[in-house]
Amino acid sequence: MPELPEVETVRRGLEPYLEGATLADVQLHRLNLRYPFPERFADQLAGATVTRLDRRAKYLLFHLDTQKVWVTHLGMTGRFQVGQQGVDGNYYHVVATDTKHRHFSVNASRNGVSRTLDFYDPRRFGFMLLLTPAELYATAWFKSLGVEPLSDDLNPAYLMTLAKDRKTNLKALLMAQGGIAGLGNIYVCEALWRARLSPERTAGKLYPREAIALTSAIKAVLEEAVCAGGSSISDFAAATGELGMFQHRFCVYGRKGQPCPRDDGGSIERKVHQGRSTFHCPICQV
Repeated sequence: MPELPEVETVRRGLEPYLEGATLADVQLHRLNLRYPFPERFADQLAGATVTRLDRRAKYLLFHLDTQKVWVTHLGMTGRFQVGQQGVDGNYYHVVATDTKHRHFSVNASRNGVSRTLDFYDPRRFGFMLLLTPAELYATAWFKSLGVEPLSDDLNPAYLMTLAKDRKTNLKALLMAQGGIAGLGNIYVCEALWRARLSPERTAGKLYPREAIALTSAIKAVLEEAVCAGGSSISDFAAATGELGMFQHRFCVYGRKGQPCPRDDGGSIERKVHQGRSTFHCPICQV
């Protein structure tokens, strides 16, 4: 599933083409994604102008001049594609030509230039909403979201408060979107390794100095991943086709059996819980 860096990469890729663009010729190629498209979705988007593109956690927010917000969650395999940008090759995702998984299309006109924006989602776990800001932040998806990890709201004091008396492990604490919004499996594994903390450590036993290290690690990993365009492990690509490069900087994720980069004699271990893999070094992460 695309995590915060991937969603932010998509947002930044779409911004030059969509911010200030007027939407037209909206086409729904099926009735639903994970959920049905909003009622009269195509009619409500047509003629609207995108005034701003934001991201909240793993959600893309297209603010419209109609005072509505077009919300998109990419799910597991959702992907926007702008026209036929980019070229196929080592640094670009193969341009999609199979319309089987193309579920949504819209024409976006900006500064006299018109481009088609398509949404592909083979597994159809993504979804789209169209709501007023008040309605949006009253939904179950948004009203329970925690702090943004790249904001000043995530700091050691907040992390200590979040962890206080919690019997769950650190990884579960960080993955819960109600505490810190936008973190996912990849970047939690990487941040815990950088902070030298075991994912199985009881959250309530976190020390202040460790909270400082973990806060710093979370922010550093996310910032570096955003700069690298996210991680392209299977099918992720930016809206213009570029592949993410952060997967080449993984220290633990997907590296089962390989030596720990700290040369501490440990090998990266993989454990599976509820279908999700956790990677860590049993020597340096305590």
